[in-house]
Amino acid sequence: MNVLIKHATLLSDKSPHHLKKRDILIKNGRIEKIEASIDAKVKTIDAKNAFVSMGWVDLMADFCDPGFEHKEDIHSGLNLAAASGFTDVCVVPNTLPLISSKSQVAYIKNKAAQHAVDLHPIAHISTSEKEEKLAEMYDMHKAGAILFGNGKNSVQNAGLMLKALQYLKTIDGTFIQIPDTRSISQNALMHEGEMSTSLGMSGNPDTAEHIQIQRDIALCEYAESKLHFTGVSSKKSVELILAAQKKGVNVTCSVTPYHLLYTDQNLSDYDANFKVNPPLRSEKDRAYLVKALSSGKINAVASHHTPQDIDAKHVEFAYAEAGMISMQTTFSSLVKAGLTAEQISNALATQSRNLLGLNNAIAEGEEACLTIFSMKEKWTYNKENNLSKSANSPLLGEALQGKVLGIVNKNQHTF
Repeated sequence: MNVLIKHATLLSDKSPHHLKKRDILIKNGRIEKIEASIDAKVKTIDAKNAFVSMGWVDLMADFCDPGFEHKEDIHSGLNLAAASGFTDVCVVPNTLPLISSKSQVAYIKNKAAQHAVDLHPIAHISTSEKEEKLAEMYDMHKAGAILFGNGKNSVQNAGLMLKALQYLKTIDGTFIQIPDTRSISQNALMHEGEMSTSLGMSGNPDTAEHIQIQRDIALCEYAESKLHFTGVSSKKSVELILAAQKKGVNVTCSVTPYHLLYTDQNLSDYDANFKVNPPLRSEKDRAYLVKALSSGKINAVASHHTPQDIDAKHVEFAYAEAGMISMQTTFSSLVKAGLTAEQISNALATQSRNLLGLNNAIAEGEEACLTIFSMKEKWTYNKENNLSKSANSPLLGEALQGKVLGIVNKNQHTF
């Protein structure tokens, strides 16, 4: 695969070309030249109003395969990821069967092997959802797993989690966790606050998140392992994580795009598309998350793309399943939240790639793994261009700003 990207503003803080307009010549999947002007008789992409960064990483998404392919499958998910600017996607293990064995990890890796997007299965740490027995983590690691956790289900068994953290230290793996104390949050429908009281719905207090974070930080510190919290939704959660980092605990965090845009006020008309887990919090929390992400206190963004079919959402609110599709609108959501191109590149590429131990350099001789995007180009997200099999998004029908132009990865490109 040979391609020339012209006039792009390069985003790579380790590169002498950072924030400069450059031409990038890629031959046989590797960056051959980065110069102010290059002429070559290859496929040429004019990116004069666009940016080029390292390939974006989605730290948590659900492709529903195997077991729930009517909502999404690996094929549709991969095409969706490429169009959304992601060269790498970490998929949750909450499939049927669970991704809790080397054969299931291999199934995911093999099914995505020929695509431009790399899939990274999050390996389920227990052999079943009952959290009774540790899965064969070493075997899953050898099969290609680099993140471990129980995906959409926060690990409640502290003893099992400690064993997993201790084991992960030996293989340099990272534990990924949605912080949620289920004994507090179970049966809750939304964030606990004035709005939940007004609507007469059972609430999930942010205390459920804080308690889990405090417990897991203590376990991580004891095990001297690596832990990533994803879906953090409150100001105090971030403050707890920052305090742990100052103590030297190897803990990081990410936020979803929808927690940067919406609050519990959006549930006033019982729209089930806003029913997510962790729930949408207060305006104070939302504003703080945007500020913390912009300043780098929050490391990264994870889409938490969660497809649900119409029968799971078009029901009474109390019976609706949680989650929204969000991968295709992640970039535009960050633009809408007010982030700059550099901040977006840092959140979707630099920090996430560091977390997974992926190459993070745009340099001559390196394999090309790039995302090309425009901050100013506008588009309308609608049923016709929605690439997910599902349609559970409150953004459908909205005019958005910020458009992905393409990706380059694995000696392939999509433009």
